[in-house]
Amino acid sequence: MPYEKLEDLPDRVKDNLPHHAQEIFQEAFNSAEEQYDQEDTAFKVAWSAVENEYTKNDDGDWVKREGED
Repeated sequence: MPYEKLEDLPDRVKDNLPHHAQEIFQEAFNSAEEQYDQEDTAFKVAWSAVENEYTKNDDGDWVKREGED
């Protein structure tokens, strides 16, 4: 099921990702869920999209990758 608002995202997304990364996750998830009609696949696609622009630092926080705007 697509996520209409960021507030609808799972807690593990809302509680860990910065706002922009949540937007990336939401857009990628919704697109993949529509395309593949499989929630597991949509989650993998969404996390991959986030990881293209964000990485976890040594403290375990998600931060924008170096050189990314």
